[in-house]
Amino acid sequence: MTSVVRDQLRTILRRVRGIAFDMDGVLYRGERPLPAAAALLAELAERGIGFVMVTNNATKTPEEYAAKLSRMGMTVPPERIVTSAIATRDWMRQRYRPGTTVYVLGMTALERAVYDGGYFVRAERDAQVVVNGADFALTYEKLKIATLAIRAGADWIATNADRTFPSEEGLIPGSGAIVAALQAATDRSPIVIGKPEPAMVLRAADILGIAPHELLMVGDRLDTDILAGRRAGAATALVLTGVSSLTEVQASAVRPDIVIDDLQVLLEAVRGEEA
Repeated sequence: MTSVVRDQLRTILRRVRGIAFDMDGVLYRGERPLPAAAALLAELAERGIGFVMVTNNATKTPEEYAAKLSRMGMTVPPERIVTSAIATRDWMRQRYRPGTTVYVLGMTALERAVYDGGYFVRAERDAQVVVNGADFALTYEKLKIATLAIRAGADWIATNADRTFPSEEGLIPGSGAIVAALQAATDRSPIVIGKPEPAMVLRAADILGIAPHELLMVGDRLDTDILAGRRAGAATALVLTGVSSLTEVQASAVRPDIVIDDLQVLLEAVRGEEA
C-alpha cells in the first residue's frame, strides 16, 4: 500500500462509522473467498465497527448467504444481509395491494421473497406484475410467459440490471442479461430496484443506526456499487477484485473516493499497519 493510498484510507476511516460491502467480487468469487475477506470482517467485529452486506444478487436468501459466508469463515447474521430480492419485495408492498398477481422470473430465493406470507398471488399469463432477477435455470418458456405478460400491460420490475457477475470461471450472465432479452422482446424497460439506486445503501445505514455520510460503500462495480454509494451520500471504495478495472475508472465519470487492489489494503488500514 502506497503512502498516498494509506493516508486517503485513514482519512476516510476517521469519518465513517460503518461499512457496507457488496459480496460477489468483493468477499468471494463463486465459492472461493477472496484474500483477507474473513480477516477483515473479524477485525471489524473485534473493533466494534458495524458492517452490512448489500448485494444485487437475488439468487439466495439472507439465510443462505449467511451460511455461505460461514463456510468461508465469515460470520454475518442474516439480518445484516440486504439482497435486491428483499428490497424489491419491500418496494412492491409499499405500492401494490394484497392479492396483486405476480409472475417471478428468477430463482427460488426471489420467489420466496415475493410469495411468502401470501401478500402477493402467484400467476403467469394473467399477472399484473412481472419481477425478474438472475435465473440459472432460464428457459425460453419463462421468457415467453414474461414477454406476453409485459406486452399485455403488466408492470415490470427488475431486482437489478447487472449484466454480469463474477464467478470462479470468470464473468457470467446476470439479471441484466435477462433484462436485455426482455427489452428486445417487449420494447419496454423495467423499474430497477437494486444498485445503482440508493435504496439498499440507505437501508444499510439504517440497519447500522448511522447517517449515510458516515457509511463507506465497498464494491467492485462502478456502475452499481459506487454509483449507488455516491447517490446515497456515502463514501465509496472500489476494490479491483471483481468487475471494474483501473482503466475503466480512469475513463468513467463515476469516481470512487478511493481505489484499492484488494481487501488486504483495507485490513491494513483498519489495523493502522504500515505496508
